[in-house]
Amino acid sequence: MTATKGVASPESPGQIRGSRGTRFRPEIQGLRSLAVLMVVSYHIWFGRVSGGVDVFLLISAFLMTLQFVSRYEESRPVSLVRHWLHLFWRLLPAVVVVLTGTLAATFVIVPRTRWTEIVNQAWASLFYVQNWLLQKQVVNYYAADHSLASPMQHFWSLSIQGQVFILWPAIFVTTALVCRRFGLGYRSMLLGIFGLIFVASLSYSIYFTNAHQELAYFDTLARLWEFALGTLVALLLPFLRPGRGLGTVLGWVGVAAMLSCGVLLQVRSAFPGFVALWPTLAAVAVIVAGQTGSRFGVDRILSSRLLVGLGSTSYALYLWHWPLLVITLVWIGEDHADALTGAAIVGVSLLLAYLTTRFVEQPLRSWRWPEAKRRRLAVAVLVCLAVGATPMTVFGFQQQQEKNAIAGQDMDDNPGARALLPGYVNRVGKDARTLPTPEQLPADWGKLDGPCTGELRPQDPVLFAECQQNDVGADAAKTIFVVGQSHSLQWLGAIGPMAKERNWRVQAITFGACPFMTQTDEVGDECNAFNRNVREHIRRYRPDAVFLVGTAAVPDSPDEDLTWGLDELVGEITDQGVEVIAMRDNPRFSFSPSECAMASGVDDPRCRPALSSVLAADNPLDQLEGTFTGLSILDMTDLICDGASCPGIIGNVYVYLDDNHLSSTYTRSMADALSERWLSATGW
Repeated sequence: MTATKGVASPESPGQIRGSRGTRFRPEIQGLRSLAVLMVVSYHIWFGRVSGGVDVFLLISAFLMTLQFVSRYEESRPVSLVRHWLHLFWRLLPAVVVVLTGTLAATFVIVPRTRWTEIVNQAWASLFYVQNWLLQKQVVNYYAADHSLASPMQHFWSLSIQGQVFILWPAIFVTTALVCRRFGLGYRSMLLGIFGLIFVASLSYSIYFTNAHQELAYFDTLARLWEFALGTLVALLLPFLRPGRGLGTVLGWVGVAAMLSCGVLLQVRSAFPGFVALWPTLAAVAVIVAGQTGSRFGVDRILSSRLLVGLGSTSYALYLWHWPLLVITLVWIGEDHADALTGAAIVGVSLLLAYLTTRFVEQPLRSWRWPEAKRRRLAVAVLVCLAVGATPMTVFGFQQQQEKNAIAGQDMDDNPGARALLPGYVNRVGKDARTLPTPEQLPADWGKLDGPCTGELRPQDPVLFAECQQNDVGADAAKTIFVVGQSHSLQWLGAIGPMAKERNWRVQAITFGACPFMTQTDEVGDECNAFNRNVREHIRRYRPDAVFLVGTAAVPDSPDEDLTWGLDELVGEITDQGVEVIAMRDNPRFSFSPSECAMASGVDDPRCRPALSSVLAADNPLDQLEGTFTGLSILDMTDLICDGASCPGIIGNVYVYLDDNHLSSTYTRSMADALSERWLSATGW
């Protein structure tokens, strides 16, 4: 018996080997099947998290512990390196098949703007660090619209398992060496070690989940207690022998608790803290109940041929169901699966899981050549990694070729907003590529030269983390603070070049989804606190001007209002002798105009809504005109839309990087026009 792989064991799953020999535990195989069915059904039909993954984590550690304890008690040698190689040789083939198939479907169905993100996640999934990548990106795992999720996102749990599959054997082997050297009890030592891990990890998980749940969800340390619990159960199992009656009750209570977890618990804001004890303790109850021998025991259902058979394909089923869900939703243009679509996804997932298990996993598992020598196992693992890495490597090579080709383009090939200026003459080459490339577009955000340094560096750690500035020093002619949310940040593409040319120092302190406004219940406490600190930062350093976006447009609507408390903020800042540069918001949409233009062409009416349908006829900022000395108003709408409509491509440049943010490449094309209007408005 060897360690489990994700949602299934690499070898004889459900078999427990001990000093009394190997005994098949079909109810554990059925328990795993039940858990994967929970995961699949909750993902596809309910858009919720079921707690089934937590059961997988516990079972994997439970079975792995039994394996190492039996080896120690039977004095069988363990080669740690060989164990790791053997394990990943069992894990990787199915992973490679699913990653390759998912990437192939991605390149056919998913918009090109998402390819780079998905390829990056494929790399992270192949090397079992997907959870760290998602944590870094602060991904919302509970987002209702699964069509916007990555088809690789579910690899986060497999990545944590892969990391534990390296750590746990090292603990088992090291403890065995110490116990043999000093004559200590192996089981007792392990109980102490994993008891400490359980307490420390659970405490950390509760704290971190309460502080930053969206980060804690993918955190390895916040999940170690679930593995430790499985290990503790395996170590204590010989002493946990309920009678037939108690075992029957435990089994049914455990299954009922598992099935109700996703319905009764609000996992959106609670997992993986103490609330995750619900599904894991439910699984413990089923494991401890074991084979009751009762005709009324739940183990009779879990041991049924259907569930036991499904257990052999549960790993592949888990691998396939999520990418099929995400790519299908992208294909049909929906944000969730209805009953019929969901049933089709489940059916195809089951079929692919069976084919992967039958024709990939099982043949390779029975192939004796790699197992004969450690060197051969290493070669087999490296070959798997090489095959899995091939499509990502090819993609990277193609992207580099694209960059080289773009580097040779003439400036006239991508005029961007300059194409809307009076007197413009079109000199775009026939074969000129539109910039940025679709793959680069989602990351085309405005930015400055680096983090904030020097005498203007914010003292507040949150402000400092969000702060960036250009490399103009203290001898700058002017100092500008750019504040607000991402709609201010996007203008750095134009403000940066303009400031460099005029020797202005620019510092940007922005916070996503947090407009610069006065205290309001419209935003959360974190945003209100951030804005208070920004206002204090302005009072302390008194820049020459503060740049902000002063209105808020509504997607696909002409409704547009001043940001909350703008007049109070402008009065507060200008009273300090600091000028305010207020920019009008850009039109927002419920779709990406750039992606629409890629798919249907820039002239498709669906891709270029009428300006009157997405922005107010009059600039709301005009009502503040003349009210405050030191307030300058900017409106660049005529260089974002062509006067009648708002196309996705202007001057051979993609205007938007998503459904509401301008691309940095496009705002950069407005730098000269912005400079002219800025100087005219301020009189600088």
